[in-house]
This record gives sequence, C-alpha cells and structure tokens, in this order.
Amino acid sequence: MARIAGVDLPKNKRIEIGLTYIYGIGISRSKDILDKISINPNTLIKDLQDEQIISIREILNNEYQLEGDLKRLEHLNIKRLMEIGSYKGRRHRLNLPVRGQRTRTNARTRRGGKKTIAGKKKAPRK
Repeated sequence: MARIAGVDLPKNKRIEIGLTYIYGIGISRSKDILDKISINPNTLIKDLQDEQIISIREILNNEYQLEGDLKRLEHLNIKRLMEIGSYKGRRHRLNLPVRGQRTRTNARTRRGGKKTIAGKKKAPRK
C-alpha cells in the first residue's frame, strides 16, 4: 500500500484514479503528474516501484498544495470574505447557498431540514 501526502492509496486501483484520493488532485492533475514522470496511467498501485512512488512524492511536495495546507487556505479565504462583509461572506455566515441558488424551495442541506408540518394536530395531554 502506497502512502503519499498522508493518504493511503488503494492498492488494487490504477495509479491515475488512485492519486485522486488525495485532496487537491483531480483526474486532470493526476494525468499531468503521470506524464511528467512518464508512468503508464493503467499501472496498478501495487505494481509501482519504490523509485516511482518517491518521484510522485517529490513532485507533489514541490509543485502542489495538498491536503491540510489546501484546506487551511480555503478556510482562510472564506474567513477573509466574511470579515470584509462581502455578499459571499454574508451568505457563508448565515449558512445559506453562496453561488446564487434559490432558497425558497430548495437548499435543504444548507438551510437544514423541514422543521414544521402544517396542519398537524398535537396529541391531547392527559
């Protein structure tokens, strides 16, 4: 099992797909990394040599922000938007959709589930 950037990659998957388990790497970035090192994308992770794993680690450490650093950067950007009082920052603060979605009927995951049921009678107290 290969451990890259603090993530255990699944050993029975192709390296092209396995790299996407790392936060901050999608399929296109994964293809770019494998092209730089000239590794066949169809190679299974369990079939990689140690030198190939080391070269992947070096590229990821030197050229990309991944995992914790990337999450921290995202959090700081959201915090900055909230502090300057921008529209997006206010939407984040109120836990409402940020990118222009409607909220009258949708947005249940962001706003929370239904809280009341119209017309429901309460049970009589005894």
